Amino acid sequence: MSATGGNGSQPGREDYSPFIAPAGAKAAANAGDLSLLERLEALQLRPSEGWLTLGLVIVMVATIGLSLDDPQWVLGNGELTDFLAPVGALGVVWGFLSAKAGWSRWLAHFLGAVFAALIVPIAVGMGLNPADQSIGGLFHATAESTVNAYLDLAWRGQTITQQYGHFMLVLGILCWATGQFAGYAVFGHRRPLNAVVLTGMLLVASMSITIRDQLGFLVLFSLAALSLLVRSHTLEERTSWLRRRIGDPATVGRLYLRGGSAFVAAAVGAALLLTATASSAPLAGAWTGVDQQIIEWGQQIQRFLPCCGAGTRISGVSFGPNADIVGVWETSSTPAVVITRNPTDTTPYYWMATTYDTFTLKGWTRSKEVGVDRQPGESMLKDTLEGQYPPREKQTASFNISALRYRGDVLLTPTVPLTPMANFVDSVPTHLTLLADGSYFLSVQSDDHDDYQVTADIPTVGDKGINQNLLRAAGKSYPPEIRGLYLDYPEEAIGPNATKLLKEIKASGKTDTPFDLAMTTQSYLRSNAFTYDQDVRAFGCTSNVVECFARDRHGYCQYFASTMAILLRAEGVPTRLVQGFLPGDKDSSGAHETLTFAQSHAWVQVYFPGIGWVNFDPTGGRAVVTALPAGPAIPALPSPSVAEIPSVGDFQSDDPRRSVRPAGGGTESGGPSSPGNPPFVIVGFLLLTAVLGLAFAAYQRGPRGPIQPDSVYDGVVRLARRFGYGPRPTQTVYEYTGALGDELPAARPSLELVARAKVEVAYGRRELGQDRLGALREAQRRLRVTLLRLIFRRHRWRSRR
Repeated sequence: MSATGGNGSQPGREDYSPFIAPAGAKAAANAGDLSLLERLEALQLRPSEGWLTLGLVIVMVATIGLSLDDPQWVLGNGELTDFLAPVGALGVVWGFLSAKAGWSRWLAHFLGAVFAALIVPIAVGMGLNPADQSIGGLFHATAESTVNAYLDLAWRGQTITQQYGHFMLVLGILCWATGQFAGYAVFGHRRPLNAVVLTGMLLVASMSITIRDQLGFLVLFSLAALSLLVRSHTLEERTSWLRRRIGDPATVGRLYLRGGSAFVAAAVGAALLLTATASSAPLAGAWTGVDQQIIEWGQQIQRFLPCCGAGTRISGVSFGPNADIVGVWETSSTPAVVITRNPTDTTPYYWMATTYDTFTLKGWTRSKEVGVDRQPGESMLKDTLEGQYPPREKQTASFNISALRYRGDVLLTPTVPLTPMANFVDSVPTHLTLLADGSYFLSVQSDDHDDYQVTADIPTVGDKGINQNLLRAAGKSYPPEIRGLYLDYPEEAIGPNATKLLKEIKASGKTDTPFDLAMTTQSYLRSNAFTYDQDVRAFGCTSNVVECFARDRHGYCQYFASTMAILLRAEGVPTRLVQGFLPGDKDSSGAHETLTFAQSHAWVQVYFPGIGWVNFDPTGGRAVVTALPAGPAIPALPSPSVAEIPSVGDFQSDDPRRSVRPAGGGTESGGPSSPGNPPFVIVGFLLLTAVLGLAFAAYQRGPRGPIQPDSVYDGVVRLARRFGYGPRPTQTVYEYTGALGDELPAARPSLELVARAKVEVAYGRRELGQDRLGALREAQRRLRVTLLRLIFRRHRWRSRR
């Protein structure tokens, strides 16, 4: 590089001006003799920071898009999120161009939002409707999917939506906005650290909810971010040397770049070495239970966003209000809980966590919920229809359950084969979630879920207990609540494939009674005609899992259980889905049973009048089925009249300790789980945010209490910086306030007063009297209003810089 610029400027000047136009470049461009890069330079678009700086920012933002694309967030289909990295890069380019055009922050971001509204829906539409590549068709596909998602949740009363275009739109806007912010922060505000911090936080957040190894993305981001900071610092130092006319700025820049590059390489290399060799985990305890909390949060948002891929932590084991069925059943051999039990009890217990009554085509949910508080040792099922039929013969068993990696607040209770009718938790207070005004069990929660003791009256299996003939004789006289809650299903759930499957089942065995139909269905689904498969994404099921399973004959426990439950409902047999754990592995003493996440499971419970809920497990390949004895012949039980069938009103309690409230703290109707409430919640949140914002603004208005010149000057700088009038690193206090006074002549006296006070106190070590402090207070009040005019004068300041 030459010592002087082509226009006679100071040494190195040509490298540091905001735009460069080499002598004769425009003429050469007109002659058509320049390359594309030279043409851009001729048009004065070359940034003083260099094209490499733009490339580093693009790499940083694109890394976030790749990190979001890797775990296949949308329906486990990675192709649907391939557009995220390019969209983020386009956002960076827009932030760069708007900064170099000299636009104010608000104008640049407003126009960027307009362009995002045009570009991102097109990118989303390419994934939704790849067959139609017209602009109108792509827009229509995105709009239709987004509108249908809103209608599903807000108007059609659906508990979850099967649409996913709005999810892709949210991810695309997130990547564009991140890129736009980063681009403008680096090239407009000259604050690369802001861009690094924001993009780094988003990358870490994405990695924290991703179970796949994304160390490569972190290394790539670290290299780009550190290199960007080194280049930015080098530019500042070279500019400072140039302004003060000391030394050769080019030489200083090369030294800084070489030293900075060596530091970046050493830092990243040392971090990789430490990652590969370190074995200690001093902060491991701080993250205990975080995985479970992420899963539970994810279960809450899956109602609105149909995720998630196999690579996310959200797809783990959780027993929340929704049980969405996705393409992959994610489990691991990690121990979840350990259960201490009587070593002489050899019964293989299924461990129930929660039940569901409503099928949504792509999963299960609960309809109306209420919550009941229980004290330690208090029967959980008293005053409910769930406990109206005590077992004919029972044995009492106690279990101490200790949490390992499973940290959910839903407690586990034993079942075999009949749901225990008198469970209670001895050691901790609990909150019981019930269905339909307190009639039937959903789940039991406790804040003290790390270690608790459960005592249950376990029905025995045999001639005097539960047996086949007893269940055959139960009949079909179902209570009204059972019919209303556990026989309903969406009409489209039984399509041609499911209808064909039901005919095959009926032709394969006895179906005279509900018990025979349930046993025949269980046996047929466990036969070789079906394949247990934890990953069914290749079959492309996007709507009705029962139809998909009946067609493909591949699936995991939720597919088997859902199909059995809905087919029985179609035949008038009440069923519900249950989630929990299979029987675990015992140690040599038989006193300790360990449940792993791989043993998480879903099965079916069938209701029998006068008896209660009985377990059936149609999943082949991993479930343990205990055969019931035939038992003595029993004539059909007499059908009770309608007046004899208990109802919810017969089980209301006057116990003042029973505080019935909707689960989760909402109201019985229209609570947080009500489908029509999200718009009102959002509006309320926005109103609350606006009120808090106004309160904060009022708080910031005027100075209160003692003030100091330093704080007054810093406040002026902060306010001016918000409108793009921050000081340059090389400006003195007087230079900066003088430049502001040129922009706002009316504010010049107040700015001079603030600057003089700042210099006298900070550099002259003087103490101001009360008169000066009072004048300073008034100057601060005036400047808080006067500086608001800067929002309309961004172009003038940019031209000066």
